[in-house]
Amino acid sequence: MKPEIAIARLTASLETLLSFTQKVSAEQARWKPSPDEWSILEVICHLYDEEREDFRMRVDYILHRPGEKWPPIDPGGWVTARGYNGRDFAERVAAFRREREQSLQWLAGLRNPDWNRAERHPRGGEFRAIDMLNAWAAHDHLHIRQLNELHWQYLATQVEPLSLEYAGGW
Repeated sequence: MKPEIAIARLTASLETLLSFTQKVSAEQARWKPSPDEWSILEVICHLYDEEREDFRMRVDYILHRPGEKWPPIDPGGWVTARGYNGRDFAERVAAFRREREQSLQWLAGLRNPDWNRAERHPRGGEFRAIDMLNAWAAHDHLHIRQLNELHWQYLATQVEPLSLEYAGGW
């Protein structure tokens, strides 16, 4: 994959991700289908932290800091450790937007990056910069799917005892 394609996806997916935050009440933002699943707010907080502490940083380390140890991350643990579901929804949405816009500016400012440069991932295996960039774009799509499902599940709880069956199977 060409880096331009992944960067275009990161650009386009920003608007898609943000569209899933429109017309969301505070109740819906914090609603979880089950205690083990994430809310819309938790997804947005996760995307913000991943933007700052994972993907952009990892691409930078591969391109510009060869051999340096990558800072540890704990995306699953951050949900509770950082109290995601207690955060202000509108503020977190705005913060994610700012971080993504900063990432896109950073990517646009790279001059002749060696996208094939590889570094060893702490958990094993080598990752090229292009692999990490593509994973970043793919990560967005996983959460687009998750947000879409959260909206469908929430809608289903709001129409009970009526049914969404006519819409088709989820």
